[in-house]
Parts: sequence; C-alpha cells; structure tokens
Amino acid sequence: MKKSLLALAALGTFAGAAHAQSSVTLYGIVDAGLAYANNIGGHKLYETSAGNLQGDRWGLRGTEDLGGGLKALFVLENGFNAFSGKLGQGGDEFGRQAYVGLSSQFGTVTLGRQYDSVVDYTGALEVGSQWATFYAAHPGDLDNMNNTNRVNNSIKYASANYSGITFGGLYSLGGVAGQFNRNQIFSAGLGYAQGPLVLGAGYFNVKNPNYSFFGNNSSSSATASNMTGSQVYSGFASAKTQQVLSAGGAYTFGPATVGATYSNTQFKDLGQTAVAGARAVSGNAKFHNAELNFKYQLTPALLLGAAYDYTKAYSIANEKIHQGVLGADYFLSKRTDLYVDGIYQHASGTNSLNATATAQINGLSASSTANQVAAIVGIRHKF
Repeated sequence: MKKSLLALAALGTFAGAAHAQSSVTLYGIVDAGLAYANNIGGHKLYETSAGNLQGDRWGLRGTEDLGGGLKALFVLENGFNAFSGKLGQGGDEFGRQAYVGLSSQFGTVTLGRQYDSVVDYTGALEVGSQWATFYAAHPGDLDNMNNTNRVNNSIKYASANYSGITFGGLYSLGGVAGQFNRNQIFSAGLGYAQGPLVLGAGYFNVKNPNYSFFGNNSSSSATASNMTGSQVYSGFASAKTQQVLSAGGAYTFGPATVGATYSNTQFKDLGQTAVAGARAVSGNAKFHNAELNFKYQLTPALLLGAAYDYTKAYSIANEKIHQGVLGADYFLSKRTDLYVDGIYQHASGTNSLNATATAQINGLSASSTANQVAAIVGIRHKF
C-alpha cells in the first residue's frame, strides 16, 4: 500500500513537472476603423474597414519541452472581420497560419500553412506592414510583402540567430499526381538585425500562381481567375510562374528610422496555365518596385511617418505608379493605439488588361481616373 502511494505521488510530481514545461497561449488583434476614398469607379466611398494596421485575428500558440533542447510547437491562427464576424482568407477557419513542428539549437522545422520567405525577411520593412495600414502596401501587393497570400502544404526551416544573422527556406508540394512541378512553391531568405541596422532579402518561385498562391483558399475558383484583386496584374492569371526577388533595410538613429525596399516581380510564360476567361497574352510581364520610408518617434506615445513608393511595369504592360503616404500612430497603452493615414496614388501608361491605367490603391476598387486618394482612421487592440 505504501509503495502504491509513493508511486502515485511520484507520478503526480512528474505530471506537474511536465505540465510546467508546456504552455499554450491565446492571443489576438482586433483592428477596426473608418475609411474614405475620393474615387471608386467615379464615386466617393465611405465605409467601415477592419484589419487595417494588422489583420484581425485570434490564435493559439503552444510549445512543449521534449528535453535535450528539443521542443514541439504549434500555431493555429484564424482571421476574421471585426465588423461582420466573417472568416478571413476566403473562409478558411485557420487561414492565417496553421502549422506544427520541432525546434532546437539548430533551428526550427514546421509543416502546414505558412508565410513565404519574402514575408519573413523583407515584409516587415515595407511601410504597409508597419504604421501605414494595408492600403499603403505596394500596388495590389504584387510582391506579397504585405502577406496577402499564404502557402499551403509547406515544409519550412528557420535558422537560429547567429550574431544577428538568420536564414531560412520553404518548399510546398504541388500535390498533382504525375506533375511534380505543378503548383509547387519554394522560397528562401536571409536577414540581419544588430543594433540600429536591419537588413533582409527574400525570394520565392511559384508554379501556376493563379491556383497555388492566389487560389489556395476554400472559396477559390478551380477554373477561373483568382487574381482579380488588382488591375496591375489581373491580366496575367495565365502565368506558369510567378517569381519575386526582394531586398530591404532600415537604420535607426535616435528617434528616427529611415528604410527602403526593392522588389522585382515577374509573371513568366503567360498563356501556359489554363484559366477560364483569362486574357490571351504570351511572354513575360515584369515589375520594378522601390519604396523609401521614414518614421519619427516624436514622443514615447506618438509616431509620425511618411513614405513614397514607385512601381514600373516593363515588358508587355508599361504602367507607372507613384504613391505617397502620411500617417500618425498614437499609443494609449502598450496594447491599444489610435492611427490615421492618408494615401495618394497616380497611375499612367497601360495596365495588365491592355487598358489605360487608372489608380487603384491596395484593397480598393479602381478609380475612374489616373488619381485616387484614401484616408483611414481607426483603433487597434492586442491581447
């Protein structure tokens, strides 16, 4: 009897220790505001807008210490609209992220629905991922720096931090029998953060992007175009490959930070992917994008920012887009802030639909003219 009691006590102690070595965290963001646009197809627009600075979300993040420096981990992250409660990411329950993996002193390996290396290593350097809301992302988020698209069926490696240097890569299996390359995605990136300097570079290559990248949500079309969000690239849905090369950096001196990003985006071998209703076009469509951004911590609670972005299409389309952004972010606490931003865009040339280019700020429908202005004011709370 005494032995049984001692064994039970020992098991209880072990269970308590194991429980202490595991953790599950509930977290989230609720971000809601009011938006204005001066020209949506020739009309003014006033609307509610959710997930502006950061997408509305709730998630579960957990770790378990397996001993010897090895840990199991998982993330399940759901996106939603704060005004309607509607699921984000095309109706996927955990459409933002869903993965499980192992980490050690040598890095982390995870499997699931995840972010590509452009997002991981250069995305945070773009102003649309900082203080300026998704409206200020690069036109149509053509380089995915603002994380519009995730990657399904992916295997991902992220290194440990070696004196400020990090690196990683991702591979997504296409999952099409007999066609190993169809729908596959691979990416790689490199980052450096030490003191006031942050640098990053990322690359991804996507086969059949209309289906594998733009069309990987539950409500996506299996035959028609999923690349309808922006006239900058909507005419290129038949591309066999989308390729993005990105780089960026930021330097902080005192209360000020100066940053810049560059990306080259290409939609290659147009006409090689069957898409119902797609524009009949062949060849390769290419884009340069360059951004300069600046932010200043005027007081511990008030951040001011400004940015300029330039996009140039070359080969097939010849569109040019100039975009300027001004904004302010006021922190009521570490978890709650108020923000206001204004965006102006001017477009010229011929767009992907072989039509005269009109302005189209990210997340909005196109203007009826070459110019478009948008303003957003809102509140964000993190928990």
